[in-house]
Amino acid sequence: MRIYKFGGASVKDAHGVKNVASVLQKTGYDHTLIVISAMGKTTNALEVVIKNYFENKSELQSSIQDIRKYHNAILLDLFDNENHPVFQKINQFFEELNIFFKINKSPDYSYVYDQVIGYGELVSTSIVSAYLNSINIKNNWIDVREQIKTDSYFRRANVDWDSTQRLINQNYDANTLNITQGFLASDSHNFTTTLGREGSDYTAAIYAYCLNAESVTIWKDVPGVLNADPRYFENAKLLNKISYREAIELAFYGASVIHPKTLQPLQRKEIPLFVKSFLNPEAPGTQIGKNEDLEPKIPCFIVKKNQALIALSSLDFSYIVEENISEIFSLLATYKMKVNVIQNSAISFSVCIDNIYDNLEKLLHHLKAKFKVTCHENVSLYTIRHYNEASIHQIEASKTVLLKQLTQETTQVVTK
Repeated sequence: MRIYKFGGASVKDAHGVKNVASVLQKTGYDHTLIVISAMGKTTNALEVVIKNYFENKSELQSSIQDIRKYHNAILLDLFDNENHPVFQKINQFFEELNIFFKINKSPDYSYVYDQVIGYGELVSTSIVSAYLNSINIKNNWIDVREQIKTDSYFRRANVDWDSTQRLINQNYDANTLNITQGFLASDSHNFTTTLGREGSDYTAAIYAYCLNAESVTIWKDVPGVLNADPRYFENAKLLNKISYREAIELAFYGASVIHPKTLQPLQRKEIPLFVKSFLNPEAPGTQIGKNEDLEPKIPCFIVKKNQALIALSSLDFSYIVEENISEIFSLLATYKMKVNVIQNSAISFSVCIDNIYDNLEKLLHHLKAKFKVTCHENVSLYTIRHYNEASIHQIEASKTVLLKQLTQETTQVVTK
């Protein structure tokens, strides 16, 4: 059993859907499950729909129609006959969406979000499944909500592993090619839930765990996992092999490798994970697995932009002790700050944070009551795993260094 996951970039248009078929023909598809994300930027477009539902109902229908037209254009490129049943199935999904908006009484944004956002995956998988069947790659379409069960923590649901394992064992036909949605699940009341960040990768890992798969492959538009984001760093190099532990370390510091939540079920059963290019499916890509050292062992660069660096010191030059630190972390939690670096001395405490929920001003106001506060906004946090002197110099060149911290394997530098 193999699990393949195709993200939105791989199915953003008719050419992409045809390329998925080409990948399957080149790699084989016996005993395979395909997990597919929403097409292109559909998830972003559905977030606009949800925003319009709450804030601008006059634009609601036009924002839905934009998504409908986008998918209809893909359908017309893939199918010669508009009487093909897939057209009716896609229309039915959009009718369901409109009915939901008419009958919904809940003001809960997270609940509404989960009931709406999943239509991207339902539509994309239906189109891909129908196209593959039309070219004689026979497959079975699965509604993932009938097999993966979670609690009701909308937008970041927690998997009910016992129920999920039982339902997959009872209802999964391993003798055919199966296609299902990433990111989605359902709770005990059969309301749609979503799995949070990197949810489609996590779906692939859940199925791999429950089916004892031999491998998971995530297909991307890059040759594999790179040692740096090519948008910010020149000459990014392919990492051939990475251990589970190293992948989790890289993800913790912000690398767009694989989310730890995805790696955990794979690690428990020692299922290898491959990251490959759907543009060159026969290339080896990157393998993440047990006891795989980093190969090649070179510095890995991660950057987080738009950070805030807060430096605190006591008003009376007294020590920053446990009681002060406890209070600082309590405030960071209260204002939902993502902490990326901390550094302290006898009378000072610095913290680099991600102001995700835009609560920085409130936090600073609270801190100024007890501390002398300096805040640098819009700073960049660079992390280098397996650093050397040359890699540190590369980061620091032509920048003002505000904070620097080195451990045995990792250095972090905050710059302006």
